[in-house]
Amino acid sequence: MYIAVDFDGTIVEHQYPKIGKPIPFAIETLLQLQRDGHTLVMWTVRDGKLLQEAVDYCQAKGLVFYAANKNYPEEDAATASRKLTADLFIDDRNLGGLPDWGVIYHAIKAMERGETSFERIMMSSGENQKVRRRKKNFFIRLGEMFERDTY
Repeated sequence: MYIAVDFDGTIVEHQYPKIGKPIPFAIETLLQLQRDGHTLVMWTVRDGKLLQEAVDYCQAKGLVFYAANKNYPEEDAATASRKLTADLFIDDRNLGGLPDWGVIYHAIKAMERGETSFERIMMSSGENQKVRRRKKNFFIRLGEMFERDTY
């Protein structure tokens, strides 16, 4: 898969324009996804010097993205569309927030095998699954609501 990954709030905690503390298992999971054959692209609001700082941060940890804020390295940002052609976006601003990196990895592996949809995985990831900022995943909260018939 071609996977777009946000930086602030996804790989590191929000401290923009500074680089925040690493989010546990983010780099390790992304490295494993690369070993599994996925193409990773950094997709972030950062640009110019701030983008280069994020790229350098990841490279120092051994994570080298195929491209940053582009579909491919040679793409001309001046003429290209900002629309990224990714199969999947990993971002803390997703509906429901950012799941734990272990949940993300297992969801991608299950999707590869055609076992189920990402939404079903997120719903079955456990009643106690928490996302960043201590919010429960949207799909878990939705499932709990239907279980209690309080909708």
